[in-house]
Amino acid sequence: MSTRPMLSRTPSDTPWVSSNQHRFSQRRWRPLLMWTLLACTTIAIFQVGLRAGSPPTISTISEPSSPHPSALTYSTHPITRMMDEAEERFRAKVERQSKTLPEAIEEYKRRYGMPPPKGFDGWWEYTRKYDVVLVDEYDTLMRDLAPFYALRGKKEHGDYSDDDEDPLRPGSGLDRNGWALGGGPEMRRRIAEVAGVSSIDLVRVRNGVPSTVSINKDGFVDDEVSARARGLKSMLGKCVAVLPDMDFPVNAKAEGRVIVPWNRWEVVGQDGTTSDKIGLGMGNRTYLELETDDQSNSAHPLSTFRPDWRGEGNVWDTWRRTCPPNSTARKFYASIRSAMLDSTTSSNNPASGGDEGSIPSSFAFAPSTSFSDINFCDEPHLHYTQGHFFSDWRTLGELYPVLSPARAKGFGDIKIPSHYYYGSTDAYTYGWDEVNLELQPTDRGEVAWGDETDLGANGEGGVDDRDMIIDPSYDGHTNTANPPKNKKTGKESKRNKIFWRGATTGGGNSPPGFAALYQRHRAVRMAGWDVDGDVEIWIPNTISLLANSSSSTSKSANANDVPLTAHKIPAATLNKALMDVAFVKASNADQYPGGLEKLMAEHRFSGSVYLGGHWQYKYLLDLDGMSYSGRFMSFLASDSVPLKSTVYEEFFSEWIEPWLHFIPLSASYEEIYNIFGYFSGIPAEVVEEVYGNATDPATGAPLFPPGTKIPAIPGAPDGDARLRRIARAGKQWKRTIGRTLDLESYVYRLALEWARLCADDRDAMSMKV
Repeated sequence: MSTRPMLSRTPSDTPWVSSNQHRFSQRRWRPLLMWTLLACTTIAIFQVGLRAGSPPTISTISEPSSPHPSALTYSTHPITRMMDEAEERFRAKVERQSKTLPEAIEEYKRRYGMPPPKGFDGWWEYTRKYDVVLVDEYDTLMRDLAPFYALRGKKEHGDYSDDDEDPLRPGSGLDRNGWALGGGPEMRRRIAEVAGVSSIDLVRVRNGVPSTVSINKDGFVDDEVSARARGLKSMLGKCVAVLPDMDFPVNAKAEGRVIVPWNRWEVVGQDGTTSDKIGLGMGNRTYLELETDDQSNSAHPLSTFRPDWRGEGNVWDTWRRTCPPNSTARKFYASIRSAMLDSTTSSNNPASGGDEGSIPSSFAFAPSTSFSDINFCDEPHLHYTQGHFFSDWRTLGELYPVLSPARAKGFGDIKIPSHYYYGSTDAYTYGWDEVNLELQPTDRGEVAWGDETDLGANGEGGVDDRDMIIDPSYDGHTNTANPPKNKKTGKESKRNKIFWRGATTGGGNSPPGFAALYQRHRAVRMAGWDVDGDVEIWIPNTISLLANSSSSTSKSANANDVPLTAHKIPAATLNKALMDVAFVKASNADQYPGGLEKLMAEHRFSGSVYLGGHWQYKYLLDLDGMSYSGRFMSFLASDSVPLKSTVYEEFFSEWIEPWLHFIPLSASYEEIYNIFGYFSGIPAEVVEEVYGNATDPATGAPLFPPGTKIPAIPGAPDGDARLRRIARAGKQWKRTIGRTLDLESYVYRLALEWARLCADDRDAMSMKV
């Protein structure tokens, strides 16, 4: 039995009337109550049916106070503002980092309300030796670890005694630091239990030597110790000699594994981050050891764990229980499979304008990634668009310490750096020379950025592939002899396109039938060359102004002050000019509704592309798969710009700045066209097809007489320079903050915190300051 005091329930929390004097009135009102409930149920079902028949929409975040694009110029454009603010924000973050060990200790105590772990001074020396820049930014790590300070041991097992309790808080079960008593033994107990779960490996430290262990269990045998466990073992290399003996359970799967329901947290808040302090007392995220009459599995709750769902549940049904009881996800629960699948085509057409006067969804730019933007508790229908809710692998419904490379909102996994980022392979590492087995500062497939916008004297060319010399055999790997070149200048130049290649991975099949809505499938369909619908791009050039001035206005001093104008363009025309997005492999095609034939018919497929082949494009689309994208670090290291859409948080999330080091993209992708328009304008081939036969409304004369070379519509006057600035900032970030040394610094810090969490005497494993 747990000694933790249970939450009290007031009489008002209990609606049942039990006194004899009210029984008659209950019988009298019962028929009316039954009819009322029946009516409410009917209305609820009707409303669910209406909602089910609507296509899934994905909200794109924008500021409510943002003016309509017609009231904006490039000077006041949201992208201009967000880029400037991002640069200031990151500069301030770097400047405020601790400069000395005493400063770092005080900052730690200020943020987390407790002393640093033992060995913190050794970690600090590591950061000074290897020029680690962001030494104070570990809030996401501490939030991941915070719940484990509330784990309570068992007095009857000798995990703690009454003498260990804080005398100022009798009966609290807390020690003088505000930590739950017996937490270290309980932490180790849970590590041992979760090690018996399929696809959980152990990285074990004994006498300063790391090793990996995989236990075959549940009748499910993994092929070998996962690469994630081997990667963590390697990352411990520089600090393992000073660590005590301990075990790290590592998730072998890409998907998250830990989902703790709402009723296991004492203080409300979906992810428990309702307090500034995440250390002393754990007041913001206190895990509850619930009492139970069933003690059959109390010694080992995972002893009957099954590795997959086997039709007994699914991730979403489990995940929605992390939401507050009054949230929509807890109230609205119905299967809308047929309606959702019937609307997959229309739901993925590029967005045009909204209602008159409202901000178009295609002009709403995400300030950050969707990890913090999307609220699945309030908008549960959005879960159909994210494949991790359909994983085949069963999640853990209790608080267990499991290390994973990424964490979606509502999950309880502890983030570690991905092995894709740490190791070196030709598929995931920029600059890897697999012949000489060494890392080069510049990848052999890298292509020079090219002239700024590459525009001619009259504004023509440049943003159009027709003005490029392109060798189709160039792959950036085995053939790097003829990179793309500009016909006019003869210089190397990246192609001005948005590029993506990948497999059809994106989610599991529990329950089946939803693969068409996963993130990669939606993106490939939206970027299709035969898609229906129009797209609105807001650029400060009317076509008559472009024709009469030969784009001189776009180059003039006041170009930033010209109001934005909407250009409605067929999506297929636009996609052919600026999108090169395709699948290269059909994985688990039988999971797609209609099978392989339907999958091939609804999506573009193309040949595989070496990693080095990506660098010939300015824009690199980065999309979630089964979980996070393992190519993001390589994209950052290149001279291209990542357009990243993700619902995951990774270890570096607070180290990197959206709109400075990369361009964040919402889960709907709708704003991608206006992002391109801001930086690169509208390609000449699009202008020619859409406006080639346009006439002057006043005279009826052709705006572009026969034989006229129709120019591109430029983006912002400094659009290409700003785009290149993001590419350079991302590359600099990778060289200074995203190094393997920085990954090791993170793991070093994690290991020190882990040692304290697993200790019998956590106070003894704290730094004495």
